[in-house]
Amino acid sequence: MKSGPGLVGAALAWFLLGAAAFFSDLISLIWLYTGLFLLLITIIEGLILFFFTDRLGARREHPLSLAQDEGVKVRVEVFRTDRGILPFGIWLYDLHPLSMETEAQQSFPFKLDRKLLLREGTLILSYTLIPRQRGLWFFQGLELMLSSPLRFWRLKVRLLLESSVRIYPNFNRIKASAGKDLRGLLERSGLKNVRRRGLGMEFNSLRDFQDGDSIRAVDWRATSRRRKVIIKEYQEEQDQQLLFLLDSGYRLHRLDAPRGRMQFDSALEAVLLLSWISLKHGDSVALGSFGADKRWFSPRKGLSAFSHLMNSFYDLNSTSFPSSPFSALEEALSRLRRRTFIILISNFREEDRESLSWILRQVEKRHLLLMVSLRERESEALAQRRPQNMTEALEGAAAFSYLASRRDLYRSWEHSGTLTLESSSEDLSAALINRYISVKRSGFL
Repeated sequence: MKSGPGLVGAALAWFLLGAAAFFSDLISLIWLYTGLFLLLITIIEGLILFFFTDRLGARREHPLSLAQDEGVKVRVEVFRTDRGILPFGIWLYDLHPLSMETEAQQSFPFKLDRKLLLREGTLILSYTLIPRQRGLWFFQGLELMLSSPLRFWRLKVRLLLESSVRIYPNFNRIKASAGKDLRGLLERSGLKNVRRRGLGMEFNSLRDFQDGDSIRAVDWRATSRRRKVIIKEYQEEQDQQLLFLLDSGYRLHRLDAPRGRMQFDSALEAVLLLSWISLKHGDSVALGSFGADKRWFSPRKGLSAFSHLMNSFYDLNSTSFPSSPFSALEEALSRLRRRTFIILISNFREEDRESLSWILRQVEKRHLLLMVSLRERESEALAQRRPQNMTEALEGAAAFSYLASRRDLYRSWEHSGTLTLESSSEDLSAALINRYISVKRSGFL
């Protein structure tokens, strides 16, 4: 319990009256009796607020799963628990997670309507929360600030309305497209998905010959039986296996200035999007992380696996902890039992040439590997900047040399048979999907 504005105002007035008492005995006597009266009122106000007021109760309702950056309504119901004196002032604070923000026009504390609560016995209010960070978060409780009749005292009451909420990456676009075929999703993503007749890895169907069909696609047995030219139509091979290895260490723990978010967040969303597409396309998907938080999701097939994948990695975040692509590939080799398309997402530099040389040769013997690196905008900006002095010239030269060594590293990997991809954060999803489609059609697997 702490003093309220009424007590502060009364004490200030009594102090001023005491200053005037120096000049008059009558005022001094009035000042003395006024002080005794204020002391009595202060004690009575405190006793009423502490022992005789209704402490009130509350309930909070909110969804258990939220999408990142998508507002959600939170409903709070305040009700009377007994028939004591209703506090003359009631303010409400909801202790929501720090990762969430309220809308601009909604801010705590909320002043409750005492008359309505006295008449109805229950008061319902709602506000909008916007989750900003993924993960498992907790509502710590709810606080009520109660005021005495003359506002001499305020009493803070904490209600233990603890609850948890999961904040997932925002995949409304994927959910909205869940009922459509793969071709429609890729077209909306701006990707080319032109089907090639007569070429592929798996037999799909037989059909009549059409102009433009290759003679190599003719099924001669069916042609002789039906006495007309019949074509074998193939589709991209199904039931292949993908493994994503995602760096959760310091390499992707950097802010992407144009988007205002971590590079790791963009990489995780790209992985989840391509995982959904791969599962829909008939492949099995596995996902592992390396860094401070090491996780492993064993290969699974079917769209039902996507929800398990989301629940396993929705709260994964990057840290400044060192990470080792070598250890990640080494562990993947020990776990994988069949040929797999491995997609390793990190940020590779010249020093990785020697450290990964041995393990890359081992991986290429059994699997197909794609090394994905996110572009470094700071270095590119320095390399392209027109220098104004010697310091800026040296910085630009260092950045240019650094980027040139990266490009040389990727060319050497490509020359040895390892696929590489360098992309910005905003283009990573489209780039990964394009590469996935090209690998599916190439027959590399």
